[in-house]
Amino acid sequence: MERAITGAEPQVGRGGRAWLVVLVAAGLLAAGVLLPVERWLPELAEWMRGAGATGALAFAAVYVLATVLLLPGWMLALVAGLVWGPLAGTLLVSPVSVVAASAAFVLGRTLARELVRRRVARDARFAAIDAAVARSGFRIVLLLRLSPVFPFNLLNYALGLTGVRLRDYVLASWIGMLPGTCLYVWLGSLAGSAAEVAGGAPPDGGVAGQLLLAGGVLATLAVTWVVTRIARDALRSVLPPARDRG
Repeated sequence: MERAITGAEPQVGRGGRAWLVVLVAAGLLAAGVLLPVERWLPELAEWMRGAGATGALAFAAVYVLATVLLLPGWMLALVAGLVWGPLAGTLLVSPVSVVAASAAFVLGRTLARELVRRRVARDARFAAIDAAVARSGFRIVLLLRLSPVFPFNLLNYALGLTGVRLRDYVLASWIGMLPGTCLYVWLGSLAGSAAEVAGGAPPDGGVAGQLLLAGGVLATLAVTWVVTRIARDALRSVLPPARDRG
Protein backbone atom coordinates (compact mmCIF):
# COMPACT_ATOMS: atom_id res chain seq x y z
CA MET A 1 0.00 0.00 0.00
CA GLU A 2 1.25 3.50 -0.84
CA ARG A 3 2.42 5.94 1.76
CA ALA A 4 0.34 8.77 3.16
CA ILE A 5 -1.46 11.00 0.68
CA THR A 6 0.62 13.84 -0.71
CA GLY A 7 -0.34 17.05 1.01
CA ALA A 8 -1.81 15.33 4.05
CA GLU A 9 -1.88 17.38 7.21
CA PRO A 10 1.38 17.22 9.17
CA GLN A 11 1.39 15.37 12.47
CA VAL A 12 2.59 16.80 15.72
CA GLY A 13 5.92 15.09 16.35
CA ARG A 14 7.21 13.57 19.56
CA GLY A 15 6.90 16.15 22.29
CA GLY A 16 5.28 18.57 19.81
CA ARG A 17 1.95 18.65 21.60
CA ALA A 18 3.53 19.65 24.89
CA TRP A 19 5.51 22.43 23.20
CA LEU A 20 2.37 23.61 21.40
CA VAL A 21 0.51 23.88 24.69
CA VAL A 22 3.40 25.78 26.27
CA LEU A 23 3.47 28.23 23.36
CA VAL A 24 -0.30 28.73 23.53
CA ALA A 25 -0.12 29.41 27.26
CA ALA A 26 2.79 31.84 26.80
CA GLY A 27 0.95 33.62 24.01
CA LEU A 28 -2.20 34.02 26.09
CA LEU A 29 -0.28 35.38 29.05
CA ALA A 30 1.70 37.75 26.82
CA ALA A 31 -1.50 38.99 25.18
CA GLY A 32 -3.01 39.64 28.58
CA VAL A 33 -0.06 41.81 29.55
CA LEU A 34 0.86 43.56 26.27
CA LEU A 35 -2.53 44.14 24.62
CA PRO A 36 -5.49 46.19 25.90
CA VAL A 37 -7.38 43.02 26.65
CA GLU A 38 -8.43 44.44 30.01
CA ARG A 39 -11.08 46.25 27.95
CA TRP A 40 -11.76 43.65 25.27
CA LEU A 41 -12.03 40.44 27.25
CA PRO A 42 -14.44 41.57 29.98
CA GLU A 43 -16.76 42.98 27.32
CA LEU A 44 -16.66 39.80 25.24
CA ALA A 45 -17.12 37.57 28.28
CA GLU A 46 -19.94 39.72 29.63
CA TRP A 47 -21.74 39.67 26.28
CA MET A 48 -21.61 35.88 26.00
CA ARG A 49 -22.43 35.29 29.66
CA GLY A 50 -25.31 37.73 29.40
CA ALA A 51 -26.78 35.74 26.54
CA GLY A 52 -27.34 32.85 28.95
CA ALA A 53 -28.54 29.62 27.36
CA THR A 54 -28.69 31.33 23.97
CA GLY A 55 -25.00 32.16 24.17
CA ALA A 56 -24.12 28.57 25.13
CA LEU A 57 -26.26 27.18 22.30
CA ALA A 58 -24.68 29.57 19.82
CA PHE A 59 -21.23 28.49 20.99
CA ALA A 60 -22.23 24.82 20.63
CA ALA A 61 -23.52 25.38 17.10
CA VAL A 62 -20.31 27.12 16.06
CA TYR A 63 -18.23 24.33 17.62
CA VAL A 64 -20.12 21.58 15.78
CA LEU A 65 -19.92 23.47 12.49
CA ALA A 66 -16.19 24.09 12.91
CA THR A 67 -15.54 20.40 13.56
CA VAL A 68 -17.59 19.29 10.58
CA LEU A 69 -15.65 21.77 8.42
CA LEU A 70 -12.34 20.35 9.73
CA LEU A 71 -11.45 23.54 11.62
CA PRO A 72 -9.48 23.28 14.90
CA GLY A 73 -11.81 23.01 17.88
CA TRP A 74 -9.10 23.73 20.46
CA MET A 75 -9.35 27.45 19.66
CA LEU A 76 -13.01 27.41 20.67
CA ALA A 77 -12.11 25.53 23.84
CA LEU A 78 -9.81 28.43 24.71
CA VAL A 79 -12.71 30.84 24.17
CA ALA A 80 -14.95 28.78 26.45
CA GLY A 81 -12.34 28.93 29.20
CA LEU A 82 -12.11 32.69 28.80
CA VAL A 83 -15.86 33.24 28.91
CA TRP A 84 -17.14 30.63 31.36
CA GLY A 85 -14.05 29.73 33.35
CA PRO A 86 -12.34 26.34 33.71
CA LEU A 87 -15.15 24.36 35.33
CA ALA A 88 -18.23 25.63 33.50
CA GLY A 89 -16.23 25.87 30.28
CA THR A 90 -15.21 22.21 30.51
CA LEU A 91 -18.77 21.14 31.34
CA LEU A 92 -19.89 22.92 28.17
CA VAL A 93 -17.10 21.97 25.77
CA SER A 94 -16.84 18.29 26.74
CA PRO A 95 -20.33 17.18 25.63
CA VAL A 96 -20.37 19.61 22.70
CA SER A 97 -17.06 18.25 21.40
CA VAL A 98 -18.44 14.70 21.54
CA VAL A 99 -21.59 15.76 19.66
CA ALA A 100 -19.40 17.47 17.05
CA ALA A 101 -17.12 14.45 16.64
CA SER A 102 -20.15 12.15 16.43
CA ALA A 103 -21.75 14.34 13.75
CA ALA A 104 -18.62 14.04 11.61
CA PHE A 105 -18.50 10.29 12.31
CA VAL A 106 -22.08 9.80 11.12
CA LEU A 107 -21.44 11.92 8.02
CA GLY A 108 -18.34 9.85 7.28
CA ARG A 109 -20.43 6.69 7.53
CA THR A 110 -23.27 8.02 5.37
CA LEU A 111 -23.37 11.11 3.14
CA ALA A 112 -19.62 11.76 2.95
CA ARG A 113 -18.56 8.11 2.89
CA GLU A 114 -17.25 8.03 -0.68
CA LEU A 115 -15.43 11.35 -0.32
CA VAL A 116 -13.76 10.23 2.91
CA ARG A 117 -12.90 6.84 1.44
CA ARG A 118 -11.04 8.50 -1.42
CA ARG A 119 -9.28 10.85 1.01
CA VAL A 120 -7.83 8.03 3.14
CA ALA A 121 -7.61 5.26 0.53
CA ARG A 122 -3.83 5.52 0.09
CA ASP A 123 -2.97 6.32 3.70
CA ALA A 124 -1.13 3.37 5.25
CA ARG A 125 -1.89 4.63 8.74
CA PHE A 126 -5.62 4.30 8.16
CA ALA A 127 -5.27 0.78 6.79
CA ALA A 128 -3.54 -0.23 10.02
CA ILE A 129 -6.12 1.61 12.14
CA ASP A 130 -8.98 -0.05 10.26
CA ALA A 131 -7.52 -3.51 10.94
CA ALA A 132 -6.92 -2.72 14.62
CA VAL A 133 -10.42 -1.29 15.11
CA ALA A 134 -11.86 -4.52 13.73
CA ARG A 135 -10.20 -6.35 16.64
CA SER A 136 -10.76 -3.84 19.45
CA GLY A 137 -12.82 -0.81 18.47
CA PHE A 138 -13.29 0.90 21.83
CA ARG A 139 -9.65 0.54 22.90
CA ILE A 140 -8.22 1.79 19.61
CA VAL A 141 -10.52 4.81 19.43
CA LEU A 142 -9.64 5.70 23.02
CA LEU A 143 -5.90 5.48 22.31
CA LEU A 144 -6.25 7.50 19.11
CA ARG A 145 -8.02 10.25 21.02
CA LEU A 146 -5.29 10.35 23.64
CA SER A 147 -2.42 10.22 21.13
CA PRO A 148 -3.70 10.65 17.56
CA VAL A 149 -1.57 9.32 14.71
CA PHE A 150 -4.11 10.73 12.27
CA PRO A 151 -5.24 14.39 11.85
CA PHE A 152 -7.82 14.82 14.62
CA ASN A 153 -10.82 16.19 12.72
CA LEU A 154 -10.21 13.94 9.71
CA LEU A 155 -10.10 11.00 12.13
CA ASN A 156 -13.74 11.72 13.05
CA TYR A 157 -14.74 11.08 9.45
CA ALA A 158 -12.29 8.26 8.82
CA LEU A 159 -13.50 6.21 11.78
CA GLY A 160 -16.94 6.27 10.19
CA LEU A 161 -15.53 3.94 7.54
CA THR A 162 -14.50 1.37 10.14
CA GLY A 163 -16.68 -1.20 11.86
CA VAL A 164 -16.57 0.47 15.29
CA ARG A 165 -20.00 0.76 16.90
CA LEU A 166 -21.38 4.27 17.40
CA ARG A 167 -21.80 3.59 21.13
CA ASP A 168 -18.15 2.60 21.52
CA TYR A 169 -17.02 5.53 19.40
CA VAL A 170 -18.97 8.07 21.46
CA LEU A 171 -17.85 6.72 24.85
CA ALA A 172 -14.19 6.28 23.85
CA SER A 173 -14.13 9.73 22.26
CA TRP A 174 -15.59 11.37 25.34
CA ILE A 175 -13.08 9.76 27.68
CA GLY A 176 -10.13 10.23 25.34
CA MET A 177 -10.85 13.89 24.53
CA LEU A 178 -11.53 14.93 28.12
CA PRO A 179 -7.88 15.55 29.19
CA GLY A 180 -7.22 17.80 26.21
CA THR A 181 -10.52 19.61 26.70
CA CYS A 182 -9.72 20.37 30.34
CA LEU A 183 -6.26 21.60 29.41
CA TYR A 184 -7.31 23.98 26.64
CA VAL A 185 -10.29 25.36 28.56
CA TRP A 186 -8.01 26.00 31.53
CA LEU A 187 -5.47 27.74 29.31
CA GLY A 188 -8.25 29.91 27.94
CA SER A 189 -9.26 30.92 31.45
CA LEU A 190 -5.71 32.18 32.02
CA ALA A 191 -6.28 34.93 29.47
CA GLY A 192 -9.03 36.34 31.68
CA SER A 193 -6.77 36.20 34.72
CA ALA A 194 -3.97 37.93 32.83
CA ALA A 195 -6.38 40.63 31.68
CA GLU A 196 -7.51 41.30 35.26
CA VAL A 197 -3.92 41.61 36.45
CA ALA A 198 -3.04 43.92 33.55
CA GLY A 199 -6.05 46.06 34.41
CA GLY A 200 -4.80 46.58 37.95
CA ALA A 201 -6.94 44.02 39.74
CA PRO A 202 -5.12 42.19 42.55
CA PRO A 203 -4.46 38.54 41.69
CA ASP A 204 -6.72 36.13 43.52
CA GLY A 205 -4.89 34.68 46.50
CA GLY A 206 -1.91 37.00 46.03
CA VAL A 207 1.50 35.54 45.26
CA ALA A 208 0.58 32.20 46.83
CA GLY A 209 -2.49 31.96 44.61
CA GLN A 210 -0.49 32.70 41.49
CA LEU A 211 2.15 30.13 42.43
CA LEU A 212 -0.59 27.58 43.02
CA LEU A 213 -2.10 28.38 39.60
CA ALA A 214 1.29 28.07 37.88
CA GLY A 215 1.93 24.78 39.66
CA GLY A 216 -1.45 23.50 38.55
CA VAL A 217 -0.75 24.37 34.92
CA LEU A 218 2.64 22.66 35.04
CA ALA A 219 1.12 19.59 36.69
CA THR A 220 -1.61 19.45 34.02
CA LEU A 221 0.99 19.73 31.26
CA ALA A 222 3.00 16.94 32.85
CA VAL A 223 -0.02 14.64 33.18
CA THR A 224 -1.06 15.32 29.58
CA TRP A 225 2.46 14.54 28.35
CA VAL A 226 2.62 11.29 30.35
CA VAL A 227 -0.82 10.15 29.19
CA THR A 228 0.10 10.94 25.58
CA ARG A 229 3.29 8.89 25.80
CA ILE A 230 1.48 5.95 27.40
CA ALA A 231 -1.18 6.03 24.68
CA ARG A 232 1.44 6.29 21.93
CA ASP A 233 3.35 3.31 23.31
CA ALA A 234 0.13 1.33 23.56
CA LEU A 235 -0.71 2.13 19.94
CA ARG A 236 2.70 0.85 18.88
CA SER A 237 1.77 -2.54 20.29
CA VAL A 238 -1.23 -2.83 17.95
CA LEU A 239 -0.22 -0.72 14.95
CA PRO A 240 2.89 -1.62 12.94
CA PRO A 241 5.63 1.02 12.71
CA ALA A 242 5.29 3.41 9.79
CA ARG A 243 8.38 1.99 8.08
CA ASP A 244 6.82 -1.49 8.11
CA ARG A 245 3.52 -0.45 6.62
CA GLY A 246 2.77 -0.41 2.96
